[in-house]
Amino acid sequence: MGLDQDVVIGIDSSTTATKAAAWTRDGTLAGLGRSPIPLTSPAKDRYEQDPDDWWRSLCEALHDLWKAVPAQRVAALAISNQRETFVPLGRQGTPVRPAIVWLDQRCEKEVPWLAGKVGAERIHQITGKPPDMAPVAYRIAWMLRWEPDLFRATGMFADVHGYLVWRLTGAFRTSWASADPLGLFDMQSKTWSAEILQALELTPDKLPEPAAPGSVLGQVSQAAAAATGLIPGTPVVAGGGDGQAAGLGVNASVPWRAYLNLGTAVVSGTYSREYRTDKAWRTMGSCSGEGYVYETSLRAGTFLVDWIVRHICQAPPEDTGVYRRLEQEAADVPIGSQGLLALPYWGAVMTPYWDPLARGCLVGLTGSHRIAHIYRAVLEGIALEQALVTGMIEERTGVEVKEYVAIGGGAASDLWCQIIADASGKTVRRSTTVEASSLGAAMCAAVGIHWYPTPEAAAEAMSGGVTWMAEPSLEVSARYRELLGIYRDLYPQLREVFSRLSAFSARS
Repeated sequence: MGLDQDVVIGIDSSTTATKAAAWTRDGTLAGLGRSPIPLTSPAKDRYEQDPDDWWRSLCEALHDLWKAVPAQRVAALAISNQRETFVPLGRQGTPVRPAIVWLDQRCEKEVPWLAGKVGAERIHQITGKPPDMAPVAYRIAWMLRWEPDLFRATGMFADVHGYLVWRLTGAFRTSWASADPLGLFDMQSKTWSAEILQALELTPDKLPEPAAPGSVLGQVSQAAAAATGLIPGTPVVAGGGDGQAAGLGVNASVPWRAYLNLGTAVVSGTYSREYRTDKAWRTMGSCSGEGYVYETSLRAGTFLVDWIVRHICQAPPEDTGVYRRLEQEAADVPIGSQGLLALPYWGAVMTPYWDPLARGCLVGLTGSHRIAHIYRAVLEGIALEQALVTGMIEERTGVEVKEYVAIGGGAASDLWCQIIADASGKTVRRSTTVEASSLGAAMCAAVGIHWYPTPEAAAEAMSGGVTWMAEPSLEVSARYRELLGIYRDLYPQLREVFSRLSAFSARS
């Protein structure tokens, strides 16, 4: 490593864009490049991308970065990636069909099909995840059943991380923390599951070789250097999925601190060295390389806030004045929104119920309720849901979560952070780190070139501080505990209703 190589790059390849950020040894952001990634929807509930767009976007983001930071300063790079997205490649590396994105729901029938072949509990124990449409395994099952010719023509099934590493280095390798969301990975042995592969008529040679986060996967090739502007031979280090990378980026690698991403979806993660499975969470691989992340996920986060602005306020989402007005008015609404509760399952429910038929509800509407009540009820509903699932993790692991580190667009809302603090009885800290996933990947890169001995040590040295925190009020938290008791009963009482509504709408 040359004396002038003083930054590492974290590449965040998300669903909508690639960000290439350069970070110094102490976690200072030295430069940032960005490029969009198109997303297509060829049919209802189907979402696809061209993997060439992942590569093009990465190249463009790096060239954008070079305006601020020359490539000669780069010591190494690592990738954080959108999870549960994959592309089938022919034996020469050409895509046999577009990539199927994590948002896609075409595999609804394949979930019980694969669970029937392997066993639902067995899948959960092996992969850390209950059968659900999110993991790639069920979309591969869809290909096997409905696109058999394309399935047979596939020489490699690549996750986003594995695909980009292959384009950068020529090596077909990926990170443990990127492989595990595929639903094909044995979380304890850190190898591809022979049982699940056999059920899908796959062999391990069709999947990237998994490696520990922070390990060097290869070096930038001459061809990749010409396309990206990187220096040939630059080390490419194993990173991880964007969720786990974000947790490392905000230093949530201790069991009592959870990261809380208030984005389009609400995703939280709690670190543990112990492998446990439970329907209250998904067990993910940690970017630390040791231990696991107990992850909860609610599909509708800021999506719900935008939904209110777009469909109830009849305003465009870019109208920031509407959001400010709603925040101000909702702050004056009493706790519990005057008897209005929101069940925030606009995108069905993953943890803890795993019900694709669940729907969103507003319960308790009266003629005296206004938009501000609905807005606050939605913020409270998401906060109560988070309190519910975190409480389940605490109860079943015996470890108390003391604080959340909030990231994502929703973390900018003082009101929402305070409601979460009061509803959960926990401190909510707003991180100074804006690009948490990129920073987490950069920490892995720093470990790969021995700046730090472990990802945890890198996180201690490179993670940012706190700009603001919300402390729970004992009096207000007591009121929310009472409300949580009511909220807890909503879904069980409505489960059968959701099933009947789904059957009815299917006949419409």
